[in-house]
Amino acid sequence: MVASTMSTQTQQRGAWWFAPFVLLLAGGGVAFAYVATSDSAGVDTMRFPVVAGSCLLSSIVILLRVRRGDAWRSAPSLGLGILSMALVSITLLFTEASGPQPPRLGVFEIAFLATGALFLIAVAIEFREHVPREDRREIAADVSLLSAAIGTMLFLALRDLTAAEPASAASAAEFALLVAAGFAGFGALALTRPNVAHLGMFLAVCAMCAGVVGFSIDWLQGSFSVGQPRIDLPIAFGSLFIASLVSVIPRREVDRRKDPARYGRAVLTTLSVAATSAALGLVAIYEIQDKNDIVRGSLLIGVLAAAVALRILVNQVRGTQQTRAVHDALEQKEVALRETDKALARLQRANETLRESEERLRTVFESAVDGIVELDQRDVIVHANGAFCQMIDLPQAMVEGQPWGALAASIQSDDAFASMPATGQGTLQREGHAIYLESRTSDVPGDPPRRLLLVRDVTAARVADQTIRSLFKFLQDRDEDRTRIMRRINATIEAEHNRIARDLHDGPVQGVSAASLSLEAVLLMLKAGDVDEGLEVLAKVRVELSEEADNLRRLMSGLRPPLLEERGLIPALRETLDRYGRDHGVRAEFVGNATAEIPQDLETLAYRVVQEALTNSSKHSNATSVHVAVETTGGQLRVEIVDDGEGFDMGKRREYLQGGRVGLASMQERVELANGTFMVHSTPGRGTTVVASLPLGAVPPAREFSASETTP
Repeated sequence: MVASTMSTQTQQRGAWWFAPFVLLLAGGGVAFAYVATSDSAGVDTMRFPVVAGSCLLSSIVILLRVRRGDAWRSAPSLGLGILSMALVSITLLFTEASGPQPPRLGVFEIAFLATGALFLIAVAIEFREHVPREDRREIAADVSLLSAAIGTMLFLALRDLTAAEPASAASAAEFALLVAAGFAGFGALALTRPNVAHLGMFLAVCAMCAGVVGFSIDWLQGSFSVGQPRIDLPIAFGSLFIASLVSVIPRREVDRRKDPARYGRAVLTTLSVAATSAALGLVAIYEIQDKNDIVRGSLLIGVLAAAVALRILVNQVRGTQQTRAVHDALEQKEVALRETDKALARLQRANETLRESEERLRTVFESAVDGIVELDQRDVIVHANGAFCQMIDLPQAMVEGQPWGALAASIQSDDAFASMPATGQGTLQREGHAIYLESRTSDVPGDPPRRLLLVRDVTAARVADQTIRSLFKFLQDRDEDRTRIMRRINATIEAEHNRIARDLHDGPVQGVSAASLSLEAVLLMLKAGDVDEGLEVLAKVRVELSEEADNLRRLMSGLRPPLLEERGLIPALRETLDRYGRDHGVRAEFVGNATAEIPQDLETLAYRVVQEALTNSSKHSNATSVHVAVETTGGQLRVEIVDDGEGFDMGKRREYLQGGRVGLASMQERVELANGTFMVHSTPGRGTTVVASLPLGAVPPAREFSASETTP
């Protein structure tokens, strides 16, 4: 599955490589259209559909990229914004024939606002994805202040070029707000989280804003006409550039965590304050020159003042939060100092505890389960704990102060005990039983240096070693049994191969050979003109071939039952058990529940296990009822066969195996080769239960049971 997913992703990437080239060709086509028609008559109407088509192509590329799942999160808004620009451009193309439009609020202004809103939604999504929550408030305040300042200056410039009607003022305010918000928003994103995608979007939006400014001047002056290069080219190339960025740069590159620009926030704040100051100065200049009335000037100053107040409010909120954080940090420092005092108190208590630890260590030394002996340089016992004295059955006063060799001579021990500090092995004799000891030596640095001897009673380990040897002998016997099983299975397989060869040679091969001779005879008859007799022989050949086909089907059903091949394990076992009940006059019950897909090899293995168990039951158990249950649970295929027959002694299974009766043993061998478990429970007079559990992910061996392996 993983390989298929990677292959699909590779194909998708391979299928998407052409998108940037298509956009590049579109950009070249736009430039060529304007250059080639620069001196032609009526070229405006010919150029403008090219630009509108470029915007439409860009939106289609971006929206198709969104469907792949790894596009930018802001890509849908960008694509819809550029699509809106394309629709507005197409509408202007069709309405331009009615003459210049007077500057008024109407459908176009609403469309411009909707287009700008889509681009602002895109930049808001980018801020939400890449700017930490605690920084968004200040950046939003800076963007608002910068937008108000730039919008104010642009509004004054547009009003200076256009008429003084209220509709014209509203349109100028709309264009100024759209351009200022786009420039400030994308510029703030490029400053605070600079990367290729954000810088590219800022450059493209700047170009598009330049085109919108040119459009707004012509629109407000009532002199707009389609096909103006200073309007169309920035918008067309900006949209194509954004589409190229979206198609080339995947979302993981844009979303990759990067540190913010070192001076980005400071530059953004400085720009917003400087722009606000410039806007206020420009308003004042217009007031002095009587280019602006008092109401409009007061309104603009109020907007700028509100933006400044918002920025100050955000700073105050952030300062309050930081003050609170500093206060919390000071409180944490006080808490840390108090914890330090407590730590010093604990250190004093630990110092007191250290003085008590010597007594505790001596107590541990005395109460240790293993024997601990301290020897000096001459192997004289300096200290010995109670466990060691109990091992050698001597009081502690008689042990301490004696050389190790003298101690070994005074107790019942072998020669190894005398050299135990060097060899680590020794044996004691107590009440006719051997006590095995092992030791480890550690050097204790000091003046004079000492040695620490850790003595452990390993009698239980020696007994366990003897048990392991017995188990090893059991495994050897099991290996011999397995070898015997494999020999019997190989002989059975070879006999089965010989039987199949004989059946094929004596049956279908002979029949086909006879049919071949008969067909040659028919050919001679037909050549001689004896058609009727040839047809009679052909009819006989057809009957013979049909009989040989039936023989082949019977032979193939012995290798793998057709019902198992055609319908699966559950139907095959149900029919096999019904036929078994009818043939042997026993009550047969079957329960099957397969909720998971069973591999074909496991189906065959499970079928053969049931078949072998039924054969054993019919030959040896004299059962009156047989119950078979098959289910898939916990990733396992579980097969259970229960009869109420005579049963057998489980302790005689090895005798059965040595006598050549390898039926159950061979079943167990094959189930275990498939990483499964095989269990048999039987008691004389109480029936037999056979349970096989096979993992569904295992691949069992290709060999199947032979019909001749039918013994307990």
